[in-house]
Amino acid sequence: MNGYITTQEAADKWGITSRQVQILCKSKRIIGATRMSRIWVIPEDAEKPTNGKQRGTDSCEEGNHEID
Repeated sequence: MNGYITTQEAADKWGITSRQVQILCKSKRIIGATRMSRIWVIPEDAEKPTNGKQRGTDSCEEGNHEID
């Protein structure tokens, strides 16, 4: 399809596995990704989603807690 790439092509482009791209598509994290029958198609200009996980800081490491 013109203007679209497969999950494998996106995986190669972004340096992740095809399965990871499928998971991103299923969780609606890739804008414009559409499922056609059994395959996902992704716009060629789609960008790799940023990691949604946020790393919290451990307040104990910052010295905010005193241990008695």
